[in-house]
Amino acid sequence: MDPRRHPDCPGITRRSFLADTGMGFTGLALGAMLFRDGARAETSAWQPPTGAPHFTPRAKSVIWIFLCGGVSHVESFDVKPELTRYAGRSISETPYAGVLSTEGKDVIGANPAHGNRKVIMPLQTGYKAYGESGLVVGDWFKNIGGCADDLAVVRSLWTIHNDHGAQLTWQTGRHPRELEHPTLGAWMAYGLGTLNENLPEYVVLGVPTGDCCGGAFTYGAAYLGPENGGVRLGTDPKNPLPFIRPPDGALTTEEQTANLSLLGRLNRLAGIDYPDDQNLRARIKSYELAFQMQTSIPETMQLDREPEHIRRMYGLDQDATKAFGEQCLVARRLVERGVRFVQLFHGGGGGGAWDAHGDIKNNHTSLSAQVDQPVAGLLKDLKQRGLLDDTLVVFGTEFGRSPGAEGTGRDHHPQAFSAWMAGGGIKGGVQYGKTDELGFHAADDRRYVTDIHATVLHQLGLDPRRLEVPGRKRLDVDHGNVIRGILA
Repeated sequence: MDPRRHPDCPGITRRSFLADTGMGFTGLALGAMLFRDGARAETSAWQPPTGAPHFTPRAKSVIWIFLCGGVSHVESFDVKPELTRYAGRSISETPYAGVLSTEGKDVIGANPAHGNRKVIMPLQTGYKAYGESGLVVGDWFKNIGGCADDLAVVRSLWTIHNDHGAQLTWQTGRHPRELEHPTLGAWMAYGLGTLNENLPEYVVLGVPTGDCCGGAFTYGAAYLGPENGGVRLGTDPKNPLPFIRPPDGALTTEEQTANLSLLGRLNRLAGIDYPDDQNLRARIKSYELAFQMQTSIPETMQLDREPEHIRRMYGLDQDATKAFGEQCLVARRLVERGVRFVQLFHGGGGGGAWDAHGDIKNNHTSLSAQVDQPVAGLLKDLKQRGLLDDTLVVFGTEFGRSPGAEGTGRDHHPQAFSAWMAGGGIKGGVQYGKTDELGFHAADDRRYVTDIHATVLHQLGLDPRRLEVPGRKRLDVDHGNVIRGILA
């Protein structure tokens, strides 16, 4: 006889009793954990994450800033003066003919569908060196340049996709034809869980990538379960999340509590029979979290409570910077309240606003004016509050832009691009990796996009190989390698 069963109650085990008498989502979660422990003790040594880091972390939160469409690396954080020196010439007419593609074609540009890009385009903005580190930054990002000694710029990134599916690759590490893969934010939520039961672990701000280029998959959790996916929020305190509140006069708080209590009891019964149903767990969690967020989210979004000098720091007093400044300020308030991963999109929708195939000068001048001051304000604000010590800020895009001209613009360029990190145990004032003098190829210390992922997870105390789910084996490149040269 099973010693766990009482002779007077042969149909009841300790496990089912505990699950049946639990409260709300807690009872469901307990039942699910007990079920998994029993089942997997017999079948596998693998265990799901406990919420504890694998080793001592240097960061506890991440702010992940993504500029949609492809920012020009050669005019931002990897400035190439040689482009101006040899402007108007074919690449074969310069000392750098050796950077030609492996096919030997005189082509500067990544996408064959866009035609050959033979003529070098000069720099479309000025540049200067900043800080004790002497980091050279294009004038489009002069405010971020003022934070140079807090940045670790990785200049030798490359990616596998030459079209805007690279936006999905930046978030998941996988080729866009493989949509069902978790984003970095989902891995973090899955591995560590929440620091604040009243807020989501993973929050998304701004307009994401268009459906053409990943859409909701760029903040989804795929096989990790919908409870680990990103929750999209707006910055309007009156309506930060659609349908978060019942219509005025529809329900009192007491009535809503009673309804959720009944729903919780019904869900407990279903949870006993289906303890591993991801959709059920996510639905229950969403109901209970939404109830808590009715108060916590509007309070977080009340930016008018911030001192005027802080609002100015983020650019909330200017039309050009107000929208993205609000996102950056909300991001600070979220991590301050324990949100693990905040994903900010700028220029989202379609292929992305930064996709400057034409008139790159006006395109990047306008767009950078929207993000430069807010991002610099975020870094300064985090630092003055002591939050930068354990908040990791990542600033990236899907690929760079070609050294050659596409009329008055630049083409997609996956062979080389830049990103930077700050805070969370990252060494400031660092310039890691190199491209050739035209910015065509990542030349020294080449790094694939998942090396950024591996570095972020490492700073959070997580080993991506230990997070791997049985039956969902990832390629070695999907795990990435930690960029140890930028760690403090």
